[in-house]
Amino acid sequence: MEIISTSRMKRSFSLVMIMIIFFMICGSTSSQLTVDFYRRSCPNVLRIVRREVINALKNDMRMAASLLRLHFHDCFVSGCDASVLLDGSDGEQNALPNINSLRGLEVMDNIKAVVENSCPGVVSCADILTIAARDSVLLSGGPAWKVLLGRRDGLVANRTGAEELPSPFESLDGIIKKFIQVGLNVTDVAALSGAHTFGFARCAMFNNRLFNFSGSDSPDPTMESMMVSDLQALCPLTDDGNKTTVLDRNSTDLFDNHYYKNLLNQKGLLASDQILFSSDEAQTTTKPLVEAYSSNTTLFFSDFVKAMIKMGNMSPLTGSNGQIRNNCGIVNSS
Repeated sequence: MEIISTSRMKRSFSLVMIMIIFFMICGSTSSQLTVDFYRRSCPNVLRIVRREVINALKNDMRMAASLLRLHFHDCFVSGCDASVLLDGSDGEQNALPNINSLRGLEVMDNIKAVVENSCPGVVSCADILTIAARDSVLLSGGPAWKVLLGRRDGLVANRTGAEELPSPFESLDGIIKKFIQVGLNVTDVAALSGAHTFGFARCAMFNNRLFNFSGSDSPDPTMESMMVSDLQALCPLTDDGNKTTVLDRNSTDLFDNHYYKNLLNQKGLLASDQILFSSDEAQTTTKPLVEAYSSNTTLFFSDFVKAMIKMGNMSPLTGSNGQIRNNCGIVNSS
């Protein structure tokens, strides 16, 4: 009977462990997102989505900001699984941060229908939304980047999670904590907030700053006085709060760094915008980033792209998890 030496046993054990690690890495890599995920199964998907986003923007330039916001509100709740697109009274669309404010659902339905006509049952709604968000930024003058693909669609909405989305009324510390909880950081807070370089907001999202800020019986002192006067006229106390105005004054539809220049001049519309520069918490967290982005578009674009890729990678469903929905608003019947 052969006696196996200790050194030989160690070598055998080491080889086994290497093989296990190799297969673990290969197995996990095969289910990760890749830029060429649809290279064979739907090679024209990027072209199709781009064309449909262009058509949507021809009808409504505001739709670019709406599609980007839709992607953000999807990924922050249970990861990027298109759960925000699911219809139903108990869905994420009826959570307080989304009700009466989500736009672009019909655009997503249209893009999905065109993609399905070309590649039935192949491309997820989650991936379509991610591509559409990238194209919305690019077509508005912002940066380009390669979108990682391979997500599958979730089977359930998470209204409870949607109720906890970062709010315009939160403190900066509170917002940063919510970003950290999903794997993002302070730089991502500052960079992704730059998405407010285009789009609109309802009076209800900022009228707390116009008349009786924090019970002071006066406007928010961190809002520039002429801007206060303009917005008081637009959003009187007797109004229902549903009128809208641009998030980025003097640069409405362009994706640029003007948003940060506004913050330096106390012209941030939402409280959650201006606190990035003016709050006490910002002095050692986001204020230096705001100052840097305001004078360096390249840096803003670079950090924004990194943050978007990180956000798009938050807890994606891959492999056999989830499904490829035939209709973005409805889970496929079994």
